[in-house]
Amino acid sequence: MAATPLGELDLPDVVTWSVSITDAESGRVLAEHDPARLLSAASMGKVFVLIELAERLAAGDLAPGTMLDRRSVAAVADSGLWHRLTTDTLPVADIATLVGAVSDNWATNVLIDRLGLESIRARAAEWAPGGSTLHDIVRGRRGPDDPPHLALACAADLTTVFARLWRECEHPPAAQVLAWLRSGVDLSLVAGAFAQDPLAHEEDGPPHLVHKTGSNLGVRADTGLVSTDHRTLAYAVLANWPPDRDRLDRDLVLASMRAIGQNLRGWLADADRGSRP
Repeated sequence: MAATPLGELDLPDVVTWSVSITDAESGRVLAEHDPARLLSAASMGKVFVLIELAERLAAGDLAPGTMLDRRSVAAVADSGLWHRLTTDTLPVADIATLVGAVSDNWATNVLIDRLGLESIRARAAEWAPGGSTLHDIVRGRRGPDDPPHLALACAADLTTVFARLWRECEHPPAAQVLAWLRSGVDLSLVAGAFAQDPLAHEEDGPPHLVHKTGSNLGVRADTGLVSTDHRTLAYAVLANWPPDRDRLDRDLVLASMRAIGQNLRGWLADADRGSRP
């Protein structure tokens, strides 16, 4: 399966894109499209929550078994599982696992409440020089006085973040962040091209996948690492389009994202055959 230049992929012009694909080891850019453009990124900002938490755990400021109570913040549903569970308290490590695996909204807000939004933003500024950050807590409805977006991000920042996690993967906190994200179940976007079991893809590789997705009306985003024994690629694909056209344009976006995923498969196959683009 040969890789296709990004310019030959079908990126619908009714959608605003930010795309970056890099070799995680060398940092070489393999393909990009407007990589510095900040777009609404939905749950992508939760990566910075996990990084800040992992830093606190590594520093000893917080213990993995520390119990947190979801009643400390307002209930929020949609993405996640905690709102369907009966227990009000969980250890902080399990709360982070809910965020990494199912992008749990209530768990995210509990962590933000404990860590502090300003600390998370400061950590984001350290890891993402292009301005990607978490702007707010997760809200069921955004009012006129609330930040208009949960998070903004650009593809260049996100590949930088995941390449750093890969380089530091043998040491905390990077190893912990990757562990939380490794069981992410959303394979509906770029990762859908790998045809893996969404509930057990950790054992379904190669290629091996660690990633985070974000979804909202008019927003889809997918970023992470995909690797074989011979190569690791960092990728980020963000798409924004008018929310009132969500159902009209969603299929176009999903098809384009999976086409980019097929491209990733091609580059990895090239590496396994001994040739690198």
